[in-house]
Amino acid sequence: KNNPSTALRAAHDEEMVIVMNRDNPTALLVDLEKLALPDSDSVKVALAVSLFKDGVISLGSAARMTNLSLSEMITLLSSLEIPLTGNKPRDAENDMAAARQFLKSG
Repeated sequence: KNNPSTALRAAHDEEMVIVMNRDNPTALLVDLEKLALPDSDSVKVALAVSLFKDGVISLGSAARMTNLSLSEMITLLSSLEIPLTGNKPRDAENDMAAARQFLKSG
């Protein structure tokens, strides 16, 4: 599939989508719900934690991905000894801004 949105829809509608690079299969898209895992919520939490730890997604995105509140996600990451801020000053500034916004909304 040339369009990522089309590929995602196809993975949801079909069993899986194989992503090809020329004649070589390079990736496999599978809808997590269709895998019929006994605990797909745990898989989503593990993915969110890993993506957050690697700096791919924000704290807020990780919380939304797992259907946890921001405070629950902070508690989870802290219990896993995963730093909540990156090493870059800009990361810390963005995290502080998000925390201030969260505190204002509560």
